[in-house]
Amino acid sequence: MQFQLHLPADIGQNWRDALPAVQNALAKIKTDLAGGSLPILGWAQTQTDLPELSAIASEWRQKFRDIVILGTGGSSLGGKSAYALADAGFGPRSGPKLHFMDNVDPHSFAALRSVIDPATTGIIAISKSGQTAETLCQLHMLLSWLPRVAWPLQILILTEPTDNPLRRLGQQLGCKILAHDPKVGGRYSIFSNVGMLPVLLAGLSADKLRQGAASVLQQALSTTDLAKIPSAAGAAIAKTLLTQGITQHVVMPYVDRLRFFAAWYQQLWAESLGKQGRGITPLAALGTVDQHSQLQLYLDGPRDKFFTLFILDTARNGAAITPPTTPDPALEYLYNRSMGDLLLAEARATAQTLQNRGCPLRVCHMPVLDETALGGLYMHYMLETILTAALLGVNPFDQPAVEEGKILTREYMQQIAA
Repeated sequence: MQFQLHLPADIGQNWRDALPAVQNALAKIKTDLAGGSLPILGWAQTQTDLPELSAIASEWRQKFRDIVILGTGGSSLGGKSAYALADAGFGPRSGPKLHFMDNVDPHSFAALRSVIDPATTGIIAISKSGQTAETLCQLHMLLSWLPRVAWPLQILILTEPTDNPLRRLGQQLGCKILAHDPKVGGRYSIFSNVGMLPVLLAGLSADKLRQGAASVLQQALSTTDLAKIPSAAGAAIAKTLLTQGITQHVVMPYVDRLRFFAAWYQQLWAESLGKQGRGITPLAALGTVDQHSQLQLYLDGPRDKFFTLFILDTARNGAAITPPTTPDPALEYLYNRSMGDLLLAEARATAQTLQNRGCPLRVCHMPVLDETALGGLYMHYMLETILTAALLGVNPFDQPAVEEGKILTREYMQQIAA
């Protein structure tokens, strides 16, 4: 993948002034990684855990028709975004179908239970703290549906190695329990077993995904010209744009398989940067769908947005379009071209239109989208998030503001008559 910048003249050079501060943040990343205190990135460089995870995935792929993955936020979005490489929404070509249940809407749970068979379903419950109310509720709802004799054989728990409610429940059930790395928060967990297990269950290559990530990490750590490190340049641009009132970042892939990746980015960026009255609002769009809605706002609304488009080389993908009967002159531009040609043309048109309007723009050109490329994208945004947080002066690894809502939720639940 290759990032190409299209910045207005008044911004085109200014962002380089922020690079010395980025250099300091990148140096800290190098030190922390070498000292083993940054496992969110370190997991991309190891393979030692994959044999055990591969064995579990191989057994479950043969044994189950459906696998329900319980988790919310980062416990779900990483695996869900990677799974899109194997399932475009119509079911995988081989192996079980993965269902990522990341909410507690009872209607959705009832609908799920009505279409899957408990005899051929595996369940994975993921919560770092082991105290996530949504995940605990989800698991209890499925325990009443799954025969008791199946609990030890069809349920897997993934939580940190502490005395917590989810781990205690797993011990009571007699099911397998994997250790969630205590130093890895959910939104950064894609390279740990939280992300790798769904990747392997989907029949994808965890090796390639990690290799793609490790390649991007190595490039960032070894390149002396920071302007040539996409994540470093992105952080410097984000800080520079913020001083000019550009407070929103739009990620717009022209690839359906990256729809959930955009949602993963939204959580990563929002929960990591939005603190102490500071932050940058992440927005997710999808080309070509949102050309017919959000693009009007982007082009003719407030000039407070920075755009990143992901454009995959889809030229000649799909059969050529031919008229079924008499050719219509109004459709001449479609004939003898493919659906992939149309997708690529619309992506290029959006990029050029944004550029013509003077909107700050970054285009990520992708020759292919596979595990290696996706791993690189994950690593790019994790690095860019950490570096941007350093420039904003906030901690990218905590989320203090969400705790109040968790406390109030427990209070309100206790007020409901049992």
